[in-house]
Amino acid sequence: MTKILVSTIALVASMGLAQAADIAKGAEKAEQVCAACHGKDGKTPIDPSYPIIAGQHETFLAQAMRDYKSGARKNAIMSAQASLLSSADIDNLAAYYASLPSDLSHKK
Repeated sequence: MTKILVSTIALVASMGLAQAADIAKGAEKAEQVCAACHGKDGKTPIDPSYPIIAGQHETFLAQAMRDYKSGARKNAIMSAQASLLSSADIDNLAAYYASLPSDLSHKK
């Protein structure tokens, strides 16, 4: 039983290390893909119905983009944009936008 628990903990810990997000790459991709609608700062969308994404939690942003990509979440614009993103792009974008200052969230 103890061996299984230790193995599981080691596996979970190594998964986080293997997929470290790159904030700089996220910033580059954000400029190319996201800034036109959500604003360069992630806080000034071109339409008031578009969400402010700066300062949102990284896991929320990544899951939302994955859901748009898979079709689990519906929005024609976001689904089209997310369909062009790789898993690494999504992780990098989520890390970048989560790192931006915003009144929307508090750091854990």
